[in-house]
Amino acid sequence: MEIVVNLKTYKQGVQVFKLAKLIKKLNLENKIFLAVQPTDISLVKSLTKLRPYSQHVDFHDKGKNTGFIIPEAIKASGARGSLLNHSEHKIAFNDIKKTANRCKKIGLDLIICTDSLSEAKKIKSLKPYAIAYENSKLIGTGKSVTRHYPEDIKEFVDILKGTKIIPFCGAGISSIEDIIESKNLGCDGVLISSEITKSKNPAKLLKKMESIK
Repeated sequence: MEIVVNLKTYKQGVQVFKLAKLIKKLNLENKIFLAVQPTDISLVKSLTKLRPYSQHVDFHDKGKNTGFIIPEAIKASGARGSLLNHSEHKIAFNDIKKTANRCKKIGLDLIICTDSLSEAKKIKSLKPYAIAYENSKLIGTGKSVTRHYPEDIKEFVDILKGTKIIPFCGAGISSIEDIIESKNLGCDGVLISSEITKSKNPAKLLKKMESIK
């Protein structure tokens, strides 16, 4: 089970480093991965050796493209890959396709998010590392998608059957029970955010994750 903690813009700099250091201290670096702002990728990699995900990446090439986050940049900084098309940063399908092709060429893992089963079917054709189904209505609410939309998750997992694409789910994931239930529903990964990023004691939940396989 792969657990990706999306820090969004809640933490930067030394706060990100402290969380990464905690994950390493608990020996969870092969299970829990941080999704950080691109500016924090090199900090995490250089000080802890962990390889985080970027929260976003653009399809643009090297050259005359000011202000874009290109795949080569996040790879050089030490990223394992990137989230893409999160409900808080939606992009057009054609841009998803171009970004997926660019990342695949240089060996970056993409977790492409979607809040639509029909869109999941389209993204499936791109053969990314993973697709994450998130019901955007539940993000940040503490109401888990596993409890409120289990049938949608089952249908999503069925869409990916027979492929090598890892099914993730997210939105409102806030407990070990939610993570276990996502596994029971067929997912091999989860996206989690607020329960850890906004916690005064993130170690409490992180320690509980040790038992999850």
